[in-house]
Amino acid sequence: MEFFLAISRFIDGWNDRLAVFAKWAVCASCVISATNAFVRYGFNYSSNAFLEIQWYLFAACVMLGASQVLRVNEHVRVDVLYGIYPSRVKATVDLLGFLLCMLPSMAVLIYFSYPMFLKMYISGEVSSNAGGLIRWPAMLLLPLGFGFLFAQGVSEVIKRAAWLLNRYDAEFHYERPLQ
Repeated sequence: MEFFLAISRFIDGWNDRLAVFAKWAVCASCVISATNAFVRYGFNYSSNAFLEIQWYLFAACVMLGASQVLRVNEHVRVDVLYGIYPSRVKATVDLLGFLLCMLPSMAVLIYFSYPMFLKMYISGEVSSNAGGLIRWPAMLLLPLGFGFLFAQGVSEVIKRAAWLLNRYDAEFHYERPLQ
């Protein structure tokens, strides 16, 4: 189990670093947006590249930050009964949800988004807007983001399984089961 927990810690650390990048992407997007508005209204000049780079940075924030949201257990839950379950049931529901829903859906999304990225990269597709940017960097964020989310799902599976086996003191806000 220690080997798997080491893998989990590695994935968690990697996603911590991605979260810092996502945080700065939001800040950069805000600065570019404000600068673009100032230049447009102050000097009557604008470029579609400014608008598109904001879109790229926001995509980076969402796609690279999603795995961190899962890691810190702040993702949206659509389960009315989850809050009243005992801790062991919560951990089991989480484990099954990751294995049966989250990981397979991320694998499908990676499978379908990677060829789209590759097609844009090979063709050098450019935005149809005048002064627009190349599209592949934004499209690359899809398979990367889904891949990091898949990896974080694996990490969460490891942690939930270890917690259920009393091998891990979790940060899931579950109370420790009675011995």
